[in-house]
Amino acid sequence: MSPAKIVIVGGGFSGVECARYLERHLSPEEAFIQLVSPDAGLLYLPLLPQVASGVLNPRSISVSLRRVLRRTEVVPGRAIGVDPETRQLVVQRRAGVESALEYDHLVLVPGSITRVLDVPGLAEHGFGMKTLAEAMYLRDHVLRQLDVAAMRGGEDEDRERLNFVTIGAGYAGTETTAVLNKVTRAAARRYFPKAESEMVRWHLVTRGDRIMPELGEQLGERTKRILAERGIELICGASAKEVTAHGVQLTNGRFIPSRTVLWTAGVAPSPLAGHLGAATEKGRIVTEADFTVPGLAGVWACGDAAAVPDLVSGDGAVCAPTAQHAMRQGRHLGKNLVAVLRGADPEPYRHPDLGMVVDLGGADAVARPLKIGLRGVPAQFVTRGYHLMALRTAVARARVAFDWTTHGLGGDDFLRIGYGDFDTRTIEGFEQTGCYLPAEDVPKVLGSLGDKV
Repeated sequence: MSPAKIVIVGGGFSGVECARYLERHLSPEEAFIQLVSPDAGLLYLPLLPQVASGVLNPRSISVSLRRVLRRTEVVPGRAIGVDPETRQLVVQRRAGVESALEYDHLVLVPGSITRVLDVPGLAEHGFGMKTLAEAMYLRDHVLRQLDVAAMRGGEDEDRERLNFVTIGAGYAGTETTAVLNKVTRAAARRYFPKAESEMVRWHLVTRGDRIMPELGEQLGERTKRILAERGIELICGASAKEVTAHGVQLTNGRFIPSRTVLWTAGVAPSPLAGHLGAATEKGRIVTEADFTVPGLAGVWACGDAAAVPDLVSGDGAVCAPTAQHAMRQGRHLGKNLVAVLRGADPEPYRHPDLGMVVDLGGADAVARPLKIGLRGVPAQFVTRGYHLMALRTAVARARVAFDWTTHGLGGDDFLRIGYGDFDTRTIEGFEQTGCYLPAEDVPKVLGSLGDKV
């Protein structure tokens, strides 16, 4: 018999773990495995805030798929449609060319995207924190605000540039705000006059009255105190009503002048989930506990895009869209696929929540491993240990450990690359070779500047 064609959509935690399990337990004669992903690397999302803060090098948290997967064919492109009747997947390549992949078994693990609500101006002026490019761009943008404000502009403009607002006090929003607040305040103390350095302020906005409720009330209150001690203003019971180029209007009537509005108010399943005609729950594909999709032969789903029953919690609950579940579901789905291909029955997924770890920068952290509340240095030890173990390769672990050590010893130079400063799609754009004045125009320009010089 010809090998079964297994197509995995998504190069995140679930997709990579599933492919790794299949490679280890199926021979080439049993299965031909393809993984469709627009990116060439597996991004370790929990450490993304530390890239934005400059603690980690971007390459440290992105592992090459071809380094991790030895036998799986990595298909560069984005899955944009599925036809379950003909068992075909439509893939769009980088050049816009579309092609079709046939499958016997389709594993849908496309992950999630930032949930962008219909807030006026958000799409044009908001910043996200879901990709490596967004994290690097955000760091550059934040440092640019400091650089421009250091030129001693008007007070109102400086206040806009030195006010930073995060909408959403979940894991990503709280961690990013905490670490970037340390960066901006440290840079301001080093380079700015005292009057301007005191203008730097971060605001964390949340609809409820708690942050990261998964931590529990006690650790949540501890996190609030840490943020307050660092000068971060927590605004409860509000969200963004409108975002402009010069600030954000909140639903409680308050307007905060700002050039930086970070949107981290939740995630949404990949739009691909709606192509199947399968039942969905809040956009996530409804699956059985063994990851099969009811009514669709050969289709499996898990991770952020799937509503997998949480058998541990019961009462109709579904597994939370976390990296912890995504990795374990991917492995379990691979195990079930092996069983089905060999004539056995798949087993339901059951996994207790191991807790949550939050790195707030420096020696500050909070963690709740196995329902044991930790804070400070012990929590930081557990947090960083967990991240190191979760990284997929020894090389990635070594890079991250080296970056942590180097940053701890040498600190931050607050350098930025210059993303967004210019049109950098050409040689002239990158090197700014067209910005110089002709010699004969210099006196004219100086004369027009007058007292501004």
